[in-house]
Amino acid sequence: MGLYDRYLGSRIRFSDAETPDSVVLVITERDLLEPGAYDTLAEFLRWAFEFGAERVTVSVSVLDQSVVPTLRRAFAELDSPREVAIRSPGDDTAAAAPVQVSIGLGGKAEFVAAVRGVAEEVAAGELSAEEVDAEDIESELVFPEDPDLVVKTGAERLSDFMIWQSVYSELYFTDVNWRDFRRRDYLRALRDFQERQRRFGR
Repeated sequence: MGLYDRYLGSRIRFSDAETPDSVVLVITERDLLEPGAYDTLAEFLRWAFEFGAERVTVSVSVLDQSVVPTLRRAFAELDSPREVAIRSPGDDTAAAAPVQVSIGLGGKAEFVAAVRGVAEEVAAGELSAEEVDAEDIESELVFPEDPDLVVKTGAERLSDFMIWQSVYSELYFTDVNWRDFRRRDYLRALRDFQERQRRFGR
């Protein structure tokens, strides 16, 4: 660990500002083709938990659905510091682990499935249409937790992910590509988070 990394780490630890409880990393299937991509991912998870995160979600956008089984196997073998829950298209049970992985499960599709689930409850007479609220939608989501910080590498552009959950999240974009992402890049994201005044839509 370099001197600059130690400096950033000290600034974060001794700051009065909070660090994020829930962190989302948004990457692509192409990022995972780079040499050492999964080693960097394992390190990212360790950095996040080291600096106070209770939950980390990795959202992998996928152009070719045929690669999903391969990615699932790779994540199942990931050297993660904590338990991993993997979800992909077709999965509808909520992910409830410290590390959550979304592979090709778009935010639009997840939201549509949640609305369909609520509609089915209404049709079955289990819920009145007038009583439907945000909690009912959230109870149907695969990834129900709202992230505090979303980190996107490579470009200032988001893919189709966690549309409902991230509405009040702090978004951090870095020009650093995943293959070059280092500890200091994550620490910079944390410092940026600490320096923001969160408004939660207000």
